[in-house]
Order: sequence, then structure tokens, then C-alpha cells
Amino acid sequence: MDDRPVTLDVSILGRDYRVACKESERDELLQAVQFLDRRMRDIRDAGKIVGAERIAVMAALNITNELLRASRGRPSTATTGGFDTAGVERRISAMQSAIDRAMADQEKLF
Repeated sequence: MDDRPVTLDVSILGRDYRVACKESERDELLQAVQFLDRRMRDIRDAGKIVGAERIAVMAALNITNELLRASRGRPSTATTGGFDTAGVERRISAMQSAIDRAMADQEKLF
């Protein structure tokens, strides 16, 4: 396994970024970039959220929520690393609701 550092130029939602990773992690990073780019484009194309930062936050919340839901079947702290996934899910859900309300209020202004 090659752990030499490499620098990659990637594009997410039309913005270019230079990121570094180990050579052995290159393919996984590129897959993550493609996944995130697709999710952000889906959110942008839905037309409810404007602005790259807000789109990124919503994508992060959605992806995190999916990750936590996928790990829900492992309730013991040994398998969740002591992580209170149910509590985090509740907080993410509350944040999503708050963002949706704020965005709805903002859309009324335009």
C-alpha cells in the first residue's frame, strides 16, 4: 500500500478545490467527491435552497442523517463507539426543520 501524499484538483458544485490525501486513499476520495457533488447538485436543482454554503450544510446534514440511520441497528455503545446516535439524529432532525423554516421565511421575501 502506497501512503505517499498526493494532491488532487477536484470540483464540487462548480467550484475547484485542491485537496491532499495518501495515494492509497485517492480512489476513495474521488468517489467521495463525486458523491458529494451529486448530492449538492440534487439539492441545488430542487430549487429550494440557494447559496453554496447552505447547499453544503444541507448535503452534510442529509448524508450524516443517512449514516446515523444506517448505524441505528447497533444500539450498544461498543459498536457505536459510545456515540449517542439517537440523540444526534434528533438534533439533526431539529436542525433540518429549523433550516427548512428559515429558508421558507427567506423565500417569502423574494
